[in-house]
Amino acid sequence: MAMKILSVFFFALLLLASPLLQVARCQSEAEADVGEAVEGGDLGIVGDDVQDFGDSNFGPAPGIETVCVFPKNSAKLVLAGEETELLVGMENVGESPVNVIAIRSSVHFSFDHRMLVQNLTVQSFNNATVPPSVQATFPYIFAVSKYLQPGTFDLVGTIIYEIDQQPFQSTFYNGTIEVAEAGGFFSVESVFLVTLGIALLVLFGLWLQGQFQRITKKTKRAPKVEVGTRATDASMDEWLQGTAYTQSGSKSKKKK
Repeated sequence: MAMKILSVFFFALLLLASPLLQVARCQSEAEADVGEAVEGGDLGIVGDDVQDFGDSNFGPAPGIETVCVFPKNSAKLVLAGEETELLVGMENVGESPVNVIAIRSSVHFSFDHRMLVQNLTVQSFNNATVPPSVQATFPYIFAVSKYLQPGTFDLVGTIIYEIDQQPFQSTFYNGTIEVAEAGGFFSVESVFLVTLGIALLVLFGLWLQGQFQRITKKTKRAPKVEVGTRATDASMDEWLQGTAYTQSGSKSKKKK
């Protein structure tokens, strides 16, 4: 009987877990769609002219220094699906003015930097010029996919600019960020793990109950053993012979 209950409960657990697995698969498919939409979209654009840089990889120009700051976010925590702002600082120590064109970034796996996770917003600028011996700060707002798995990833951010109509780019950030889920404490994985843990505890409790009932039945079926008292009575009679107790007993038998 206990085994039947365990099998039925395990089958019910599989039925409960199937929607969670379906949701996880849908999330992975939606993540690919969102990555394609962000790559070709026009989010965060400043100005009217949008230039497609594709996979262009320009070199840095001499005399250009860049720095990146996460304002009020020293832990570099990025909430999935929500906008995150960072500030890109540029210092022009050269002799020619710098025309800033755009800022772009991408997310990669930490264990293999060659594996691209998502291309983020390309933010373009119009009439953004940094004269020689001048420092300038540019805001950059990006958002990772809301379906991105929480964890540690690498963020690579580059700023694209022109000097004397020649394109260059400098990497202003190449480090780790911590992606967290913005939907609250519970996630699909945590709900599934908690449900699985509770189910295992219930199964273990049912197994203990079945073992206890089986042991109880064996105990009830054990035959009762009666201990005889004849040998004890004989030894007691032999020990009481010649005492007042045996004499009184013999007198009562004579009166009868």
